[in-house]
Amino acid sequence: MLKFGQITILTAIVLLTIGVIDFFFEISPILYVTIFLLWFLIVALGSFTMRWRIFTAAVTKGGQTKKQVAITFDDGPNTEFTPQILELLKSYNAKATFFCIGKYLEKHSELAQQIVAEGHTIGNHSYSHATNFGFFRKKRIVEELSKTDALIKKLTGVKNILFRPPYGVTNPSIAKALKQTNHTVIGWNVRSYDTVVKNPSQVINRIQKRILPGSIILLHDTHSRCPEIVERLLQFLKKEGYQTVGIDTLLKKN
Repeated sequence: MLKFGQITILTAIVLLTIGVIDFFFEISPILYVTIFLLWFLIVALGSFTMRWRIFTAAVTKGGQTKKQVAITFDDGPNTEFTPQILELLKSYNAKATFFCIGKYLEKHSELAQQIVAEGHTIGNHSYSHATNFGFFRKKRIVEELSKTDALIKKLTGVKNILFRPPYGVTNPSIAKALKQTNHTVIGWNVRSYDTVVKNPSQVINRIQKRILPGSIILLHDTHSRCPEIVERLLQFLKKEGYQTVGIDTLLKKN
């Protein structure tokens, strides 16, 4: 996939070429509008599709052939559901990655410590997870990531390099910030829609159809359905011979 700069330059060249032709032969303004709208559509879709890597590099799947997958949880830690999930992971000897929001790490520091103590990985999911995070300028994004990294280091003693953008959104400002912070961006290739789909069976069916070696599964440890989904998922993975590992293990070449 072309990068944002390449797409923009290519669009500008096409518009300039049409402008030159328009000087000699009248061209409908609709063509100009159509090309601009096409550019806008590609950029907008690219902002919400990390695997396109239009703005920044992102890991959306492990490269190994071993039957290993990574279960990841966003938006915690949550005092009600995160402990239940940790207990399930322990009972199945499974490891996971928790992309935590900084403001919740501050409130529930004991959970951050428990996550790491039990062999799981914590990643940065911004400090505020603001709904308008995608509109933040570079400076504010850097501040949010740095503040959350400092919290992770203070609470767990672990230096963090992993970042998952809120809502999976990337754009030029986020890309510029990441060049400064040097985080590894983690996406997913199995999106469960567990916060939208209310029926756990439907969520599990969706995940099962998409599981492959190296898959990164997106879940959220913030709702009452999550423990049931996690237990059924772990049962399925065990039955199919999959090992559930942290992102750091998944990214190693096998």
